[in-house]
Amino acid sequence: MKVFLGGIAAAFLGIIGIFIWFKPFLHLLAGAVPLMLLLGGAMAAYLGYDEVKDQLPFGKKKEEEEAAPAAASEDVSKYKEEAEKYKQEVEKLKAELEKAKGEAAS
Repeated sequence: MKVFLGGIAAAFLGIIGIFIWFKPFLHLLAGAVPLMLLLGGAMAAYLGYDEVKDQLPFGKKKEEEEAAPAAASEDVSKYKEEAEKYKQEVEKLKAELEKAKGEAAS
């Protein structure tokens, strides 16, 4: 409730502030728009560069592409073993918890 009332008060004061200082607000907005365009354009260019770099045929060597599936299958088996280990640990902890609940109830 406090946050809601604070938000309403801040919005009300912001509206009043815009009306009182409308000309400085426009100057601030005029200065912020080119900055937003510059930063947004730089981010778009960077993301586009990464996408184009990934699609270039000479960017990756064929050996790397052939080695990737073998490495992925090794990773999968490693993660399956790790997941099984964690499942066993969870079962052990559940059993200990049940045992502790049984002792606390007694």
